[in-house]
Amino acid sequence: MHREIDAPFRWMGDAVQAHRHGRLGIFVRKLISHSRLSADDQAAIASLPFSIKTLEPNDHILREGERAEICPVLLSGFAYRQKISADGGRQIVALKIPGDPLDFQSLYLDRADHNLQALTKVELAIFALKDLENLVAPRPGLARAVLVDILIEASIGREWLLNIGRRNALTRLAHLLCELLYRVEQIAGETIGNFELPLTQEQLADLLGLTPVHINRTLRELEKEGAIRRVSRRVSIADIATLHRIAQFSDIYLHRNQSSAVV
Repeated sequence: MHREIDAPFRWMGDAVQAHRHGRLGIFVRKLISHSRLSADDQAAIASLPFSIKTLEPNDHILREGERAEICPVLLSGFAYRQKISADGGRQIVALKIPGDPLDFQSLYLDRADHNLQALTKVELAIFALKDLENLVAPRPGLARAVLVDILIEASIGREWLLNIGRRNALTRLAHLLCELLYRVEQIAGETIGNFELPLTQEQLADLLGLTPVHINRTLRELEKEGAIRRVSRRVSIADIATLHRIAQFSDIYLHRNQSSAVV
């Protein structure tokens, strides 16, 4: 599957550059997609000091047990949270897309309880945790946006638990693809209709609780149904309506458009 940032995300990165909040425009867009923020709050976020860091696929962003002093925000590429069992088995427990803050929980918890790694090549905006704390503390609108973001991630985690525990392999994979497309479109601010999956079959197996062989068989079935298109190692969505039907997808758990932004 495609390991590089695909065309829709390159386009989205270009659009963000033109946003009035500059490099942090995609982060502001993520927050106002679910929370009402005043123009002053949006400008305050954009004025936070930050540095840019680029990481290669599989590079660690945060390791389990570490004390965090920074809060990274994903500007481009994909990242993932994972847990490792005592025997070395891996479970991917979250996927992060451009615009996502990667470690809001460290504002409230002392140590990381998971590993956070780059899935593709990524570009991060790095904020000092203290700067973010000082920004949020006197601003109830921003404090609420942070809380809502954490709660939505928890909601996605509950849906993933249901996906792994109660859905068959075909429905699991179709549901994941529907979710990722919806999240991409939420940040892009318009209908994209298609994107390339940045996960390998081994990574999909670690995410969906299946074997790579089972993943390959399921991909073939989705392709036969006309829901996806595969070229070499690349997988893209071909028919979102078919994916919706297979997944019996509802986006309620994503809590989209629950609040209008003040622009």
